[in-house]
Amino acid sequence: MTDFIYLASQSPRRSQLLDQLGVRHELLLPDADEDSEGLELAIKNEAPAAYVKRVTGLKLDAAVARLKRRGLPSAPILCSDTTVALGRTIYGKPADAKDAARMLAELAGTKHRVLTAVAVQQRRKRLDALSDSHVTFTAMTAVQIKNYVASGEPLGKAGAYAVQGRAAGFISQINGSYSGIMGLPMFETAQLLRGLGFKL
Repeated sequence: MTDFIYLASQSPRRSQLLDQLGVRHELLLPDADEDSEGLELAIKNEAPAAYVKRVTGLKLDAAVARLKRRGLPSAPILCSDTTVALGRTIYGKPADAKDAARMLAELAGTKHRVLTAVAVQQRRKRLDALSDSHVTFTAMTAVQIKNYVASGEPLGKAGAYAVQGRAAGFISQINGSYSGIMGLPMFETAQLLRGLGFKL
């Protein structure tokens, strides 16, 4: 059994969370010609939980193929994807500052869900899990939204905010997994890795 895993994610937060668990990992990032953004397109009327699980599976398929193509040593591969949902509306990463402001205006004053799917694979064995958390945002003024967007923090984040950043000042309640909202639910991740026989 290997003493490390591959993390197929560009998120520095996921890497930090694996460090916190004491999991040695190497990044297995897409090649320049891989369409990793294309994997995140939603299907019409797709439920948020189905969407995030499907996207995570596609990312893992791509990572498994990448490992083979590069001829790298075998080790468990971990993929994860996070989405924010208000009802059946899926909030991915904002396209730009204007899109981020729109998302935040819609999420302000609501209780919404943050869904993070995790999947791990070693050789032919694949395991997955879903973390489902609820986040309550206080009302936000247009000026507060504008200032937050200007900080640059919302870009590249599902739902246009980072729970571990400045957005924390607008979050009145969290039910669920804090690390899951950050992008990698540690309890579920530890269970999946143990399920593959990985020593934690």
